[in-house]
Amino acid sequence: MANHQSAKKRIRQSEARRLRNRYYAKTARNAVRRLRAMNDKAAATEAFAKVTAMLDRLARKNVISKNKAANLKSKLAHHIAKIA
Repeated sequence: MANHQSAKKRIRQSEARRLRNRYYAKTARNAVRRLRAMNDKAAATEAFAKVTAMLDRLARKNVISKNKAANLKSKLAHHIAKIA
C-alpha cells in the first residue's frame, strides 16, 4: 500500500484514467461494430466520417495505438467500398 501522498494521488489518477480510457475504447468498439453491420452505402459513408474522427481522437490521446486506428479505418473503408 502506498505511504506517500503523491503515490496515493497517482493511484487515484491512474484508476480514473483507466476507467475513462475503458469507456472510450468500448464506445469506439461499439461504433465500429455498428458500422460493420450497415448495408446502406450512404448511411455507412456518413457514419464512417464520425467513426474515423473518433478513432483519430483516441489515437491522439493514446487510448488506442495509432497503428490500431489506422488498421481499423482501412478495414472499414474496404468494407464500405464493397457495399453495393
